[in-house]
Amino acid sequence: MSPRSFLALDFETADIRAESACAIGLVKVTDHRIVGREHFLIKPPSGKSGQRSKKPDFMFTYIHGITRAHVAAQPCFGELWPKVAGYFEDIDFVAAHNASFDRRVLLACCDQYGITPPKVPFLCTVQLARATWEIYPTKLPNVCEHLGIELKHHEALSDAEACARIVIHAHKKAEAPAFPMPPQ
Repeated sequence: MSPRSFLALDFETADIRAESACAIGLVKVTDHRIVGREHFLIKPPSGKSGQRSKKPDFMFTYIHGITRAHVAAQPCFGELWPKVAGYFEDIDFVAAHNASFDRRVLLACCDQYGITPPKVPFLCTVQLARATWEIYPTKLPNVCEHLGIELKHHEALSDAEACARIVIHAHKKAEAPAFPMPPQ
């Protein structure tokens, strides 16, 4: 039995703090078809409550191109959550490239705003690509090139869609009738 529905997710962060998400890409897949996709810019928090206020450094602008000016009028994660939460409903797992990073960002953002995080397992497409195609290196551009997937790297929606397509490709390649589910 294959997974019926999953969410591919990608965060971009302003700086080294996990709660400094400045963009999120979400791609929902049901029965091997992309059925929804969204991209949001996010205004990162100034600092955790009880700490001295600290503006996000935007030290990673050189990677993703997002600046403080791009997100100044955008909602913070807590304000955005009602629009995002529905993507986590009725899914078997969340897929992300280097899933430990995106999981850490999701949990930190939820914690920052007192949101109960979704209780879903994560599947890492780095590990999936290594196990399925023995690809090395397994950076997202390498995997996408190997599979012929279009990618605008470090654009959250493009990265999330690439992850979705990696999972779909892996399922189609699987010879066994059961698709390996992520560990609990």
